[in-house]
This record gives sequence, C-alpha cells and structure tokens, in this order.
Amino acid sequence: MKKLIAFTALATMALMMFDVNAALAAPEAAEGAEGAAAAGGGIGGGLAAGLGAVGAGLGIGRIGGSAVESIARQPEMAGSIGTNMIITAALVEGVALFAVVVGLLGTL
Repeated sequence: MKKLIAFTALATMALMMFDVNAALAAPEAAEGAEGAAAAGGGIGGGLAAGLGAVGAGLGIGRIGGSAVESIARQPEMAGSIGTNMIITAALVEGVALFAVVVGLLGTL
C-alpha cells in the first residue's frame, strides 16, 4: 500500500511538472496548444488536490479506528485518548488543506 501511495504521488508530481514546463516553454504557441496545456494543468491540480483529500480521509480513518480500539481496551483513558485523537486529526486536516490549496494553485 505504501508503494502504491508513493508511486501515485510521484506520478502526480511528474504530471504537474510536465504541464507547467509545457506551458512555460512556448509562450508564442498557438491558441490550441495553450488550451491543451491549461487543460493538462487542471488535470494535474485536480489529481493533486484529490490525492490530498484521499490521504487525509485514510489518515483520519486510521486515527479514529485506533482510538476506538484503544478506548475499548482501556476505558479509563478515554478522555486522554480522545484529546490526543482530536489533536492528531486536526494536524492531518491541516496538511490535507495545504495539499489541496497547493494542488489547486498548480492549475493557475
């Protein structure tokens, strides 16, 4: 699973870099080429933003599942586990929001 995520992230970054270079390489290109480069940048940005959101969903799912399992094993620590779960989930959401913003900025 880790190899798949790493490969997908690498492929997305390569796609975004290719599209940005294609758009900057030929400023005097015809309208059709500019439209194709802009469409490719949109696809790359959408993929990056989508992968950021999927990664956050997977991370928060694992955090929540582990927290519930921990509380089931040791109910007296529910308050401490819940607090740590919320802090960790907020950090994951912050990184996901950053990934989505950077992905969408890649389309500009």
